[in-house]
Amino acid sequence: MVAYPDVQAKVQKEIDAAVPPCQRICYEDRKNLPYTNAVIHEVQRFSNIISIGVPRLCVKDTMIRQFPIKRGTIVFPSIASALKDPNEWEAPEQFNPSHFLDKEGNFTCPEAFIPFSIGHRMCLGDHLARTELFLFFSNLLQAFTFRLPEGVKDINLEPILGGTLQPHYFEICAEPR
Repeated sequence: MVAYPDVQAKVQKEIDAAVPPCQRICYEDRKNLPYTNAVIHEVQRFSNIISIGVPRLCVKDTMIRQFPIKRGTIVFPSIASALKDPNEWEAPEQFNPSHFLDKEGNFTCPEAFIPFSIGHRMCLGDHLARTELFLFFSNLLQAFTFRLPEGVKDINLEPILGGTLQPHYFEICAEPR
């Protein structure tokens, strides 16, 4: 949110309008916070920490598009290719919460959104993670405004490549609202 203060302000405005002051946000409130929910999903899409899914074994000869895959081949699914696919996302290389909003401003989740993988091998903690992300993010933004320390102009959003995609170290200030 320190990289996108306008998005942070819009989330806080939506939270202030939908949730009474001093009331903790609960998971059911997500229905009344479509922009906040869209921002959380866009953070996951834009800054996904896993680019390659769990390896899969092809159990029979298969054709994917025009490519033959022989039985016994190990396949590494590319989660990043779905989350950054220009055929699925209006601006795949830009942070844009509108990717998850319809024309009326309601939350919508495209099929290409697979940060926890897909199918039988998807992350077992998917639902818990989505719940916790919503609760932590929305309650933190209800209570604090995040900004960069004095003298710091911006942060590096390019990931550090490794087993996972990690963020660069940076400091932020959390100011009570």
